[in-house]
Formats: sequence, C-alpha cells, structure tokens
Amino acid sequence: MSEPRKFRAALVQMRTSRNVIANIDAAAKMIREAKSLGADYVQTPEQTSLMELDRASLFGHIVEEERDPALAAFQELARELQIQLHVGSLAVKVAPEKAANRAFFIDAKGEIAARYDKIHMFDVDLAKGESYRESNTYRPGDVAVVVQAPFCRVGLTICYDVRFPALYRALAEAGAEVLTVPAAFTKQTGEAHWHLLLRARAVETGCFVLAAAQGGYHENKRDTYGHSLVVDPWGQVIAEAGTEPGVTMAEIDLALVAQARQRVPALDHGRRFEVIAPAKDNGRLHLVGKAS
Repeated sequence: MSEPRKFRAALVQMRTSRNVIANIDAAAKMIREAKSLGADYVQTPEQTSLMELDRASLFGHIVEEERDPALAAFQELARELQIQLHVGSLAVKVAPEKAANRAFFIDAKGEIAARYDKIHMFDVDLAKGESYRESNTYRPGDVAVVVQAPFCRVGLTICYDVRFPALYRALAEAGAEVLTVPAAFTKQTGEAHWHLLLRARAVETGCFVLAAAQGGYHENKRDTYGHSLVVDPWGQVIAEAGTEPGVTMAEIDLALVAQARQRVPALDHGRRFEVIAPAKDNGRLHLVGKAS
C-alpha cells in the first residue's frame, strides 16, 4: 500500500499597513509561528507587503521583482525554515505606470518554484460609495499556473479570480488537488459571498481550497473581511479564522480528493457545447470550455 499523502497547511491572516518593513516583520513572525506548529506549507494573503489605495504612493514604494525586499526576505525565510512558502501576492513594478499583482510559490531551498499574476481585475462599484479600479494600476495576467509541490500539485489564483469558475476547473483538469485563493476581500463582499464562493470552487473541482485573507480595518481605510478558510473537497469548512491577524492550521489529507471525485466525477463528465443566443446577426456563440 502507498503511504498516506498528508501535509500540514498554515494560513497567515494579516492586517497589512502602508509600512513595508513592518508588514514584512509581521508576516515573518507569523510564518515562524506556523513552522513551530508543524506547518509544511504556509500561505500569506494578497497584498502581503503593502496595502495602498493611493496610486502615486503605491508607485513610490514598489520596485521590480528582482529588487523587492519582501520577496528576498521571504525567500531567505523559506530556506531557513525549510518550508513551502506561498506569498499570496506582492505588488511588483512591471512598467513605469503598471504593476503586477503577483503570487510567489517559494520552495524549501528558497527558490521561486512558480509565479502567478492575478488574471481578473477587481473593477467594481459597491454600495455606500465603495469603489475599486485595479485595472488602472495593475496589468492583468494571462496564464493559469499549477505548481508541483512536494506533496501535490497546487493551483494558484488570487482573490477576485474566485468569481470565475472556469479558471478553477482548468487548474483541476491540469492536475491540481489543492486550489489557493489568497485574498483581500472587502468586508461588504465577504459577508455576502466569501464562504459561498470558496465552498463552490471546492465542490466543483473536488479539490481542497486554501484561502489566507486580510482582515480588519486597515491604515489605508480599507475594511477587509478576514475569515481565512480551509475547505475540503466535499465543501466542508475544516478550519476558519476570525477577523484578527493570526495563524490558522489544518491537516490536508489528499486521499479526500480522490474520494470526492469518485463520488461525483464531475471533472470527467464535462462536455463541449454550443450556446444559441440572440445576436445581431442571429449567429451562434461557440464556447471553448466544458460544461460541468
């Protein structure tokens, strides 16, 4: 019989400020705590090193990837602690007037095993005047990424991506058994949709979903939802944080992925299809994806 495939995952929940050095220190302290609790894999949230809504101030702080002090610090920390360290995202400069919202999966040697640039931009107008235009600042990615970790294949996504299920199905079809959603969900949208969306992505794919979050009222006056979550492949929440910064631990038993997919083999049942819809030319729209 093969050995059970299990690992210990830690989600680091933060309340990132405008001070990059303070944020690096806060993250590092909790990453060390996670290691002391037995973590093999540690995930930090979106915007780990800086939460800044003012565009001019953001570009006054961020630099290119190769000069980013947070990335260098986290690479050294992963090497020292011998862990798989998933930095949920950092803002890195990719052009004079554009940044990438980029995740980094760092292996136990401190090497970058994978990068992922957030594909879907959060351009929304919420109630009570809350409004965001990520596309004004960030250049969207166009590549979905699955990384081979020591324990399994891991699919990388960021925050608003969670509203686009085709991405998660594609990652699962590429072999991902764990899907990751480091996030800075607003309090308003989190209260309405956070648990629902993460559980749905787990059920649809038969994957574990790991989502480290930002939580609380930030220095830049943004209010984030918190509630870092671990969801199993059957859609059950097996670990959850509150709104305060801290570490949330869970054991990930990958045998549950196969069990869920055997019960409901939705990944195997997808079919290509056409959509017939009213159009100016009365034509047909052809979808490339699969139905679930």
